[in-house]
Amino acid sequence: MSKTTFPEPDPFDAIVDAPFDSALSERYLVYALSTITARSLPDLRDGLKPVHRRLLWAMRQLKLDPAQAYKKSARVVGDVIGKYHPHGDASVYDAMVRLAQDFSLRYPLVEGQGNFGNIDGDGAAAYRYTEARLTKTAMQLMAGLEEGTVDFIPTYNGEEEEPEIFPGLFPNLLANGATGIAVGMATSIPSHNVAEILDATMMLIDNPQTEHAQLMSVFHGPDFATGGIVVDSPAMISAAYESGKGAVRVRARFSTGRDEAGAWEATGVEKLGGGQWQLVVSEIPYMVQKGKLIEQLAALIADKKLPILEDVRDESDEAIRIVLVPKSRNVDPELLKESVYKLTELESRFSINLNVLDATRTPGVLGLKPMLLNWVVAQIDILQRRSQHRLDKIAARLELVEGYIIAYLNLDRIIEIIRTEDEPKPVMMAEFGLTDRQAEAILNMRLRSLRKLEEMELRGERDDLLKEQDELQKLLESPARQRTRLKRDLTALRKEYGPDTVLGRRRTTVEEAAPTREFSMDAMIEKEPVTVILSARGWIRGAKGHLPLEQEWKFKEGDGPAFALHAQTTDKLLIACDNGRFYTLGADKLPGARGFGEPLRSTIDIDADAQIVALLVYRPKAQLLLAANTGRGFAAEADELLAETRKGRGVMSVKPGVKLAVVREIPPEHDHVAVMGENRRLVMFSLTELPVLAKGQGVTLQRYRDGGLSDVITLKLEDGLSWAMGGETGRTRTEKDLRQWKVARGAAGSFPPQGFPRDNKFPLA
Repeated sequence: MSKTTFPEPDPFDAIVDAPFDSALSERYLVYALSTITARSLPDLRDGLKPVHRRLLWAMRQLKLDPAQAYKKSARVVGDVIGKYHPHGDASVYDAMVRLAQDFSLRYPLVEGQGNFGNIDGDGAAAYRYTEARLTKTAMQLMAGLEEGTVDFIPTYNGEEEEPEIFPGLFPNLLANGATGIAVGMATSIPSHNVAEILDATMMLIDNPQTEHAQLMSVFHGPDFATGGIVVDSPAMISAAYESGKGAVRVRARFSTGRDEAGAWEATGVEKLGGGQWQLVVSEIPYMVQKGKLIEQLAALIADKKLPILEDVRDESDEAIRIVLVPKSRNVDPELLKESVYKLTELESRFSINLNVLDATRTPGVLGLKPMLLNWVVAQIDILQRRSQHRLDKIAARLELVEGYIIAYLNLDRIIEIIRTEDEPKPVMMAEFGLTDRQAEAILNMRLRSLRKLEEMELRGERDDLLKEQDELQKLLESPARQRTRLKRDLTALRKEYGPDTVLGRRRTTVEEAAPTREFSMDAMIEKEPVTVILSARGWIRGAKGHLPLEQEWKFKEGDGPAFALHAQTTDKLLIACDNGRFYTLGADKLPGARGFGEPLRSTIDIDADAQIVALLVYRPKAQLLLAANTGRGFAAEADELLAETRKGRGVMSVKPGVKLAVVREIPPEHDHVAVMGENRRLVMFSLTELPVLAKGQGVTLQRYRDGGLSDVITLKLEDGLSWAMGGETGRTRTEKDLRQWKVARGAAGSFPPQGFPRDNKFPLA
């Protein structure tokens, strides 16, 4: 007999003829929805993703309470992937490790024993080496699971059940935050302080119409596990939480420790003696690896991108301590801080995207107020379900207690029925009006329960149950009672996480940063007094210290003094030439005064035929009076005169025969301008008539028929005009009444007061 063979089915028979784009979109949509709802976004009600919820549930099933012994992490991971979460063991263990890291979670949900990684960026040991159990916070998050508060759903294979959400009062979503990337959307929720979350929640329970600004008066923004400082303005933080989207800048904290009151020392400057100091970093931004941060700082030093930083040392133990050593003790500590903030991850940005799944598993970006309102609704629902579950339990127990009381009141008859009847149960039910459960409970009663005091105990239990039943029914019928009960429970929780507790104390400070200061090589200059001497032929030098300006200086043959002034090595010098150009020179770059100095033209590119008419110390925000020999001039901002190149900056526009003649600083208290012509005419006018220009020819200060400008100054009119008298007496004369010369700008003027110097100069200007 031959063996019958059947042809194998053609695989092409299973092919469905459908447009590729529709088939792809249908299948991708299923994947996208699965990623959004079952993997990447947290649930608004308990703040957990499925993997975290299943981890905690598996640990609860293993009875890993805080008071119990640890168990191997491998056991937990095995139960999770075998019963609840059919994914890779590495991803599940990584999620578990994060729940145990106190630098990742503000309020850890798992207590680990062994190597669970560190803030340097080192990974955790393999799960066969580590052990874990639940924390008290995790138990609070799961409190009420056995009280009918949430639905249980079948696991992926239908063999077990798992809770849909956790019902506990702990506000885990905002307390611990969440991050995740789904398909077409993402979430990024920072951690926050539990006490502040509960304060804002109770404001909304009292008044659901509370404005967002009122909530932000008690809810101050992120509170990261690693501390740090949020440096954005309160307005920016508030806007981010109102819309549900934004970002905050988080900076490391420079501090040498806390004081007795627990407040941080604010500067981070640690004195070493002899004027030396170093900066200490005590907290770093959230999600920044300390090891990577040290590498960034070391690279800045090696690449000479931050010359004011000499060295970096990691002296951390359990507490973070990163030491920054400046190049010089004269470096400004605040400038060093700003520089490392800008160049390293000592300042980082944390995006805020409050994208969560609501009670209907619908994703959405919510602001702070709607998020808290939805959470309150969820907690009210849990409270109602807990109360109803307890009512059902009370009703079931009351049924039995009533049956027991009937039995004790008719004990002899009950015993007789049991002894004489073959089927005592229906007889008891018919004679005493008992239910099936009551009769079954009486028949199962132990003989030891037949004692005299049992009836009194049963009546007392019945009264207690009836009282509790009445209170629960009133609670379910009254939304106001429900809100009051929720507030009472939240207040009790707040005591455990209050600002006076170790776990509840705010770690991240929220304070708006001052405007950023840019790094400059000037910070490397050691501040010392210096006397600047410039000769008539343009040789310049700097003598250490502030020496008398009247003393005799040695010059080359044929040369002589021109300018001498006091400055600091950190100052910049402004050099003005008669061609209208201004040059800038650092006082620290001057040659020493032991010789004759060096030609100024070897440092800056001054035209060969140009003459230097002024040498001044640059003062930020100061104004200078510029005047040409033709009697035209204007005021200029000193900040606009700084030149960054050797070629200087053209300020006063000159023509053939026109030269810049006078450059003087205008003191803030001066209010008038005095101009003296070569024709010995004096004119005064209000300083407000002098325009402030960045560049140009200026306006007419004094009008001449012949000659030009001799000198110009500014003065305070009420102080009068002073000049030195001739002779050896050293007397000065002051003319108080200047009404004769006070005219409009551009006038010809009048002869000066009697005794005014014949050289037509203002000696005391």
